[in-house]
Amino acid sequence: MFAKAFRVKSNTAIKGSDRRKLRADVMAAFPTLGTDQVSVLVPGKEELNIVKLYAHRGDAVTVYVSGGNPILFEVEKNLYPTDLMLPGLVVPPAGLPQVQKGDLCAIALLGNRAPVAVGVAAMSTAEMLTSGLKGRGFSVLHTYQDHLWRSGDKSSPPSLAPLALDPPDLSEEKESVQADPALQGDLRRLTLEGEEENGEVQRMCGEKSLSEASEDPSVRGLNPDPTDSKTLQEQMDELVQRCFLHALKCQVRKADLPLLTSTFLGSHMLSCCPEGRQLDIKKSSYKKLSKFLQHMQQEQIIQVKELSKGVESIVAVDWKHPRITSFVIAEPSPTSQTIQEGSREQPYHPPDIKSLYCVPASMTLLFQESGHKKGSILEGGEVRTIIINYVKRNDLVDADNKNLVKLDPILCDCILEKNEQHTVMKLPWDSLLTRCLEKLQPVYQVTFPGQEPIVKKGRICPIDITLAQRASNKKVTVVRNLEAYGLDPCSVAAILQQRCQASATVTPAPGAKDSLQVQIQGNQVHHLSRLLLEEYQLPRKHIQGLEKAPKPGKKK
Repeated sequence: MFAKAFRVKSNTAIKGSDRRKLRADVMAAFPTLGTDQVSVLVPGKEELNIVKLYAHRGDAVTVYVSGGNPILFEVEKNLYPTDLMLPGLVVPPAGLPQVQKGDLCAIALLGNRAPVAVGVAAMSTAEMLTSGLKGRGFSVLHTYQDHLWRSGDKSSPPSLAPLALDPPDLSEEKESVQADPALQGDLRRLTLEGEEENGEVQRMCGEKSLSEASEDPSVRGLNPDPTDSKTLQEQMDELVQRCFLHALKCQVRKADLPLLTSTFLGSHMLSCCPEGRQLDIKKSSYKKLSKFLQHMQQEQIIQVKELSKGVESIVAVDWKHPRITSFVIAEPSPTSQTIQEGSREQPYHPPDIKSLYCVPASMTLLFQESGHKKGSILEGGEVRTIIINYVKRNDLVDADNKNLVKLDPILCDCILEKNEQHTVMKLPWDSLLTRCLEKLQPVYQVTFPGQEPIVKKGRICPIDITLAQRASNKKVTVVRNLEAYGLDPCSVAAILQQRCQASATVTPAPGAKDSLQVQIQGNQVHHLSRLLLEEYQLPRKHIQGLEKAPKPGKKK
């Protein structure tokens, strides 16, 4: 369902009454969940959004997003969990769980209980066994690494050790299948076997046969390292420190100081995060960036000061500190590189944008001698060549002054205003060419890498960055027209939310059909500038509003 990009219709904060209704719907859909578990899933005070979207096939879907991550989605009044949320039922490799056609199922990889897909059984267990595991086993709705997963923080599935269960008796009712107590009877789990010969993973996938699905690369290499015995918090602590030391050793220079701590995190630490990992200070023991930097200051690695009220900056770094000098940047293994090449998103490449001109009916006579007609598309250089050839061919260069062009009836009709028809007899070359270009209809051509050029009327709208004041007197940054440059507003919002550590939402752009805008708390123009100009390599002339970035030392 989310294998291809979807279109967001609206993204709004949930109301209190809708939040209560959602809790009731979750308890009805998953009756074995306790009240405390439902409260964790649907928090009472944390940010929770309702995103209404259309899947690429036109299905209307409602997605519930908590903290920037999708947790539930609703299709035709049926509520489904996302693949990284519910543990579900587990069986050993000796057999399949007892499921009936239409049952909600989670799909996991061998050796890890964490789901990588959610779907609906297209046949019962008995039918699967009778068919010899051939044919369509499941209609998969949502998978790890699909576009719904990409709309969140893109975290990898956790590593959950398999439960040591006895082989199930398939002759018994489905309630007898051993399962995680919290979800028994609500979500069936199927474990996928790996092929030792080629390392590929077989999965039962909607619209594919159970055997053919082994060719799908999207579920390969998903298991975290099971040998790491550290807790998730301990692993995050190590990752935070690694990104901190990496940024100081390779990115930050003395000329960059003083450096806003928020900029240090968003523009330096996050970019040093290893491929496939997600840096989230909130999941570390430090909880906040300021607390972590205090620890680093106590170790005398850096010095942090509040240069303006409420705004902290790194003012000094001891680059000779043993922790920096001894820090070694780990090279990714060849195996991990191979896995990542198949799973990472293609890097963004800016489109090639050309300003072109279309011949209108009023200019047809001027261009027909060169073989062009109404609607012909020309580049600026071609227009100049055609005009110059027309003037020379019709001997219109003034004999006394080579810089002037005599206007014949065709030129008069094409480029002069009515009140000039009997008064203007000659024009300088530059004025003639400028007037011709102004009389042509503007069009533009956009060419994305590997795609056919797209020609549209008018002039391309620049990416528009504005600042707005909300009722709470808080400043927000609004970004529009990202789609014209091949940028997904949801992906840009997710990146900004992570780098700025601020709330970001995507809503329909007022007055624009089928266009979305990104809104993020605070003045985040500086982060946008780095993202659009430095990372995405978009020309500055196609971005307006960059001058609104906060001045150094000024509070956002």
